[in-house]
Amino acid sequence: MFYQSDIPTLSNHYPTLLLCKNLSYQKEKKKDIEIVNIIPKFGKITPSPIMKPAKFILPLLLCAFTFGFTTIGHKNQWKNLFNGKDLAGWDTYIGPDLNDSGKAITGIPIGLNNDPRLVFSVVKQDGENVIKISGENWGALSTQKEYENYHLQLQFKWGTLLWGQKKGKKMDSGVLYRSVGPFGADYGAWMRSQEFQVEQGNCGDYWGCAGAMADIPVVKQSDSSYVYSAKGTLTTFSASNKIGRHCIKQGDAENAAGQWNTLDLYCHGDTSIQVMNGKVMMVLYHNSQMDNGKVLPLTKGKIQIQSEGSEVFYKGIKIQEIDKLPADLVKE
Repeated sequence: MFYQSDIPTLSNHYPTLLLCKNLSYQKEKKKDIEIVNIIPKFGKITPSPIMKPAKFILPLLLCAFTFGFTTIGHKNQWKNLFNGKDLAGWDTYIGPDLNDSGKAITGIPIGLNNDPRLVFSVVKQDGENVIKISGENWGALSTQKEYENYHLQLQFKWGTLLWGQKKGKKMDSGVLYRSVGPFGADYGAWMRSQEFQVEQGNCGDYWGCAGAMADIPVVKQSDSSYVYSAKGTLTTFSASNKIGRHCIKQGDAENAAGQWNTLDLYCHGDTSIQVMNGKVMMVLYHNSQMDNGKVLPLTKGKIQIQSEGSEVFYKGIKIQEIDKLPADLVKE
């Protein structure tokens, strides 16, 4: 239980979105003091010793809940990131050639906008143009622009080819967002970024690349694995701590091989929501980055699509600006 006079201070202790989706309230009268019982789904809030009447705070709070997190701004104002013809608006970056063990042969990257093997191309499939990523080299397509506060949507499906260290293993790619800094910072191929994992059986997992970090509510599965749960313990994932930089998504929503999958990514402020085929895989809070020993915000950047040893196709890549996150997804 806590008092209405304390409502404004809650955000100092709990992420705003968790507050909005994990609290219910009741009103009661004790003498001349109106008390609000706010019941968190994930734990108990210690009562405040300070009791003051606050008749007007609850309506304002409810307005904030209603209008702050239930709708998405700029709805249906999509912009295509893939024009259906070529890779205009994108850069390519390819890291060093690797042997079948994943070790660099020369250590020299093939580089920026240099793609002699056509790792990235546009091909016709089932009567429409799609992006083909062969997977022969490790690297990425990267938007030339940076984005923040957006809803990204795209479709992907697996091909059949596997290369190098991926032979005989799961098909693998990924969507890297809030990408900043130099190309090749991670594994010689990718920028510092948050990874929405695109891998057979693991679509929706999180990886922090080259110093990216996030706080994610999880349930501990073992000493080295943690699974997303909206009711779990908020935990920091970072390469610099014992927990590491990998979080496992909840459930499985991937379609069978050969079928198209729809990936949705919502980013607003320092929060992101990863959705696969309409199912929330996880919500990430406090997106940040470790830079020269300091933790800094990571709220905008380029969008990259990985080439990682597997043939994969992408289409329908589009983005729209948002000014709010969809609250119905945060609770899942």
